[in-house]
Amino acid sequence: MSDQRILFVNGNVFDGSGAPAVRADVVVRGETIEAVVVGGGVQAQPGDQVVDCTGRTVMPGMIESHCHLTFPSAVGHIDTSFNPPLDVSFFHHMPTPDEHLEIAKRNARILLDQGFTSAYSAGSLTPVPTEVILRDQIKAGAAVGPRMRAASFERDNNPVQMGPDGPREQKTGPDAVRAFIREQAAIGFDSVKLLMSNDDVFFEGGSMVTQYSAEEAQAAGQQARESGVWLNCHAQNPESIKRAVAGGFRSIYHCSYADQEAIELLEEAKDSVFLSPAVGIMWANVHEGEEFGIDTATARKMGSVKALDAMTKLYPELRRRGLRVLPGGDYGFPNNPIGRNARDLELFVKLFGYSPLEALKAATFHGGQVLDLPVGLLAPEYLADILVVDGDPTKDVTVLQDADNLVAIVQGGRFHKGAEQLTRGVAA
Repeated sequence: MSDQRILFVNGNVFDGSGAPAVRADVVVRGETIEAVVVGGGVQAQPGDQVVDCTGRTVMPGMIESHCHLTFPSAVGHIDTSFNPPLDVSFFHHMPTPDEHLEIAKRNARILLDQGFTSAYSAGSLTPVPTEVILRDQIKAGAAVGPRMRAASFERDNNPVQMGPDGPREQKTGPDAVRAFIREQAAIGFDSVKLLMSNDDVFFEGGSMVTQYSAEEAQAAGQQARESGVWLNCHAQNPESIKRAVAGGFRSIYHCSYADQEAIELLEEAKDSVFLSPAVGIMWANVHEGEEFGIDTATARKMGSVKALDAMTKLYPELRRRGLRVLPGGDYGFPNNPIGRNARDLELFVKLFGYSPLEALKAATFHGGQVLDLPVGLLAPEYLADILVVDGDPTKDVTVLQDADNLVAIVQGGRFHKGAEQLTRGVAA
């Protein structure tokens, strides 16, 4: 990485903290931010690359908190064979591991093209360590995409599993859960995902079925800490949420039906837990699924209508209590393809009562916190993941849904997009 400075000058800078944007210059050296100078006026030195951001917003790269890069559908690449519960024939013509890696690499590039410079995985589609390989290739510069934390495939707790050769037995209990977490940690995943609850997509009333005992959840938490990985979970009903909190799970997905006791426990754990409601897929199922066979009656049967209504009532309360709720909407389905991820920010504003500034902070600063990486904030020593945006997302987050408005995308001090268009010159 060159030690050349890049100066982003004359822009309105939203730094990720949630404070309003201010006129400032951002100084990048190598892969990190050296300074943010409020009021601007930084003088170019010989060799500096000067990027003129006049009339534009400069902000941190966005962070996708509920990422499924191994899901097959992305903008321009819709795969209707992975559309549960209507069509899961994808699993009858599975891509080879190499083919699946290429799908994930394609999705990673599309996500970066949309301004998401980092991603926290919500689970791999298969047990193959595709995400581990992808994460390492991106880090090494052999693939293009968001820096990422890789997550294992989703483990439910059914004693009978369906495999390619028919039903097979799966051990349950605390020791079995521990063994699974040790195995996934050894493979190289950063986090392990458990389906703490089932889901209405799989069968009616599934979201109210808790799949892990309190003892299993505690064992999972203990083993994760011993193995140096994080725990994520799909949890819909109150008991599954409570057990996840008690077990020390880092990221809890959905949480749609949290009761008062669960809400209190979440508030007590707000300094250690992150929530990703995945509102994007619920909105898509209720309002945008008809082309793919998800009409209103089907959306109701899938539980999406009920879940969206529950989320709309729950998450304003969690926001009020200071929970870290992150955008990330289960993208990768035909009606909710990867590449539309920035829509979650609009839904946070429209449905959950977030201001644009609060939604942006959730997608940047809080995203950096769940990753535990120096990203999501424009501040000295943070990685230089930067967007230059036509328009003002601090007033209207919908401008981020159009990739043409992202006139520059910078990741770790390197331009993924926009260097030639914006560069005013190299100081002599």
